[in-house]
Amino acid sequence: MTVQYESVHAADLYPLAFDVPAPELALARELRPRMNGVFICRDPEAALVPELPADGAEKAPVGRVLHSGQFGLVPSWVKSASDARLRSPKLVNARSEAVNTSNNFRESWVNAQRCIVPMMAFFEDDLRSGKPVSTRIARVDGKPMGVAGLWAQWNGPGGDPITSFTLLTVNANSHALIRRYQHDGSEKRMPAILNEGAYEAWLNAPPEKAREFMRAYPANWLLANPVQKAK
Repeated sequence: MTVQYESVHAADLYPLAFDVPAPELALARELRPRMNGVFICRDPEAALVPELPADGAEKAPVGRVLHSGQFGLVPSWVKSASDARLRSPKLVNARSEAVNTSNNFRESWVNAQRCIVPMMAFFEDDLRSGKPVSTRIARVDGKPMGVAGLWAQWNGPGGDPITSFTLLTVNANSHALIRRYQHDGSEKRMPAILNEGAYEAWLNAPPEKAREFMRAYPANWLLANPVQKAK
């Protein structure tokens, strides 16, 4: 399970890589459960723009907006803010194979509340030596990654609304890189990293097509390095 990732900290990378403005507030360099991060989703106002005339031309692209939210989904059925704090750290990842049946994620999936989570890298524990060694996994070319996710907004009684998001994951048992990490004997999982050219399609795909984006990212496009601890 991916419970920690490195945010995109260079402001110019947001418009270049994701076609959205940079966040107004500074983000922590490394994001963990319940910390504030950002995600990209469809612009609801752009979605209301009329389609172009049916003359063979393509529809105008649906816009994207950058939102801030808590890392760790808070489902709408959660009854209190205290319950949200307890549940959300366990909901930082969503198994892509089960989102349509999961009580935690089904509503976001059915309502097409899909998003892209920008990151520079994610972290996994290397346990092969018997001791956990935090390992940074990033693209070989050093560019930002866009990970498929889901978002939600909780409006609890007597509390402030909580906007939140989770990372969608795929099976990585046979992945040449990720299978080295995490605990032996348990299923290996990795974030569903999107190809750069698929961002618009992922956000706007009909539900029956959305699963087609749930694929393991090629191992030879990723680079893993142990995190050096400060002395």
